[in-house]
Amino acid sequence: MKFEEFKYERPNVEELEKNYKILLEKIVSAQSADEQIKVFDQLNRLRRNFATMAVLCSIRNSLNTHDEFYEKEQEFFDEYEPIFSSFENQLTKALVNSQFKDELIKRYGKHIFVLSELSLKTFDPIIIEDLQKENKLTTEYRKLIASAQIEFEGKVHNLAQMAPYMQSTDREVRRQAEQKVMGFFKANEEKFDAIYDELVKVRHNMAKKLGFNNFVELAYARLKRSDYDHMMVKNYRDQVYKEVVPIVRTIIERKKERLGIQDLKSYDLGLEYLTGNATPKGTKDELVAVAKKMYEEMSKETGEFINFMINHNLMDLETRPGKAGGGYCTFIFDYHAPFIFANFNGTQGDVDVLTHEAGHAFQVYSCRDFEIMEYLFPTFEACEIHSMSMEFFAWPWMEGFFKEDVHKYKYSHLAGAITFIPYGVAVDEFQHEVYFNPDMTPAERKAKWREIEKKYLPDKVYEDDLLERGGFWYRQGHIFSSPFYYIDYTLAQVCAFQYWHRNQVNHEEAWQSYYELCKQGGSKSFLELLEVAKLENPFKEGTIKKVMEPIIEWLNNFDHTLLK
Repeated sequence: MKFEEFKYERPNVEELEKNYKILLEKIVSAQSADEQIKVFDQLNRLRRNFATMAVLCSIRNSLNTHDEFYEKEQEFFDEYEPIFSSFENQLTKALVNSQFKDELIKRYGKHIFVLSELSLKTFDPIIIEDLQKENKLTTEYRKLIASAQIEFEGKVHNLAQMAPYMQSTDREVRRQAEQKVMGFFKANEEKFDAIYDELVKVRHNMAKKLGFNNFVELAYARLKRSDYDHMMVKNYRDQVYKEVVPIVRTIIERKKERLGIQDLKSYDLGLEYLTGNATPKGTKDELVAVAKKMYEEMSKETGEFINFMINHNLMDLETRPGKAGGGYCTFIFDYHAPFIFANFNGTQGDVDVLTHEAGHAFQVYSCRDFEIMEYLFPTFEACEIHSMSMEFFAWPWMEGFFKEDVHKYKYSHLAGAITFIPYGVAVDEFQHEVYFNPDMTPAERKAKWREIEKKYLPDKVYEDDLLERGGFWYRQGHIFSSPFYYIDYTLAQVCAFQYWHRNQVNHEEAWQSYYELCKQGGSKSFLELLEVAKLENPFKEGTIKKVMEPIIEWLNNFDHTLLK
């Protein structure tokens, strides 16, 4: 079956709840471990079906935000998913309190119980209305972002379509493009502030109702962070400030020399070379053909994977009016199928999507037959190791995508990955400040963002008023829809850098470690997965310095005459 043939049907709420309750009662009254396992398997089929419909709805809604049918269906899930969570909560309690827990651990592993205990802390029926409100507000943000219609150079563009202009070799085009983009955010500044202000309040309210001191604690539990806390994250951010920010400043100085621009502004940061950034050579179909060849040559497993994705139309890559912004990978449970969503715009990001999101998709494809739904994906910071490392494993095939621009791509890809880390920790520090101080006004939040931005990104100089007041974070959807899911990218990048280095030293060893990591899925915690893959712990003092050493050497030895 092709993706468009996957059948969507709104769940029958009455039938779903009746069957869930019957199976819950059977789990509680089971007289043996075997009986309980059998019922749990039945319940998992029901849960998978509900999740399948929710995911299909979400995908099709994001493919066309103007589709009234799926807009209504998304409203249904925004309302009903918190109610469904109350049944999931009862199941979690039944498993945690099972008299056959030892036998269940032998069958499913212990990590499901670690996840279950965290889950119990994050839900109570008293927060259902708050969860519904949170869902509605995040959907409101997504629709507001998707509504952007920016007139520029005789055409109307969404935000994704403006990216190439921000990389123009004409400085005036870049400047005007930033002005136009920020014009959209200025026109909607009050709406963005109001949505976020309500989100902060409803999340803080939920945390207090559940017995947490603040939303930071609740957010860490919601993200299933079982083996690290916010103080360990702070220590990691401090390492980044000490070790990575100076490297980024050197990268920026080299960019100034390449571009011949000493008064570098924010709108200049998107351009890498006076002759233009590395761009993929070919249409969407031609790029997919190169990706197919790459994955078939990379390994037997990746070859099988890419053909599955292509044959079942499980990638929607081109931007178009009404399509939601951004990119993601998700999993359609009943069809054992990953799905990749992207917005190609003619920049090197198109290739990054074919490697980054494919890394996520390959991991879940490798785990698609797991019995436990919760084991299909690990926690976010581990998820991002798969995606970011796949970007580096793809390096030997980059000439197929970029032709004569391959050296430009490799330099800007690695330099960009380094430059990203301080931005990622800035997003994280900002969110900690916001939720530790939930009564901040919108103006105070923006001022705090600018303060943090100057700390980690000291070379970011703005001309635009809203940006100078601290409005850049409006563009970072994770802050609105997935709070505290951003430091994960930087933690994973530190791990991916290790694969970048290991792959140069011993490809076979590096690939086997990576594939083993993918096959583990979410059956272990983040730090346990690092042990399996023999990766250095980013929280450990000295790790960032150690990981950055071979990268600094590569950057220093790189022949910059290739960047023409």
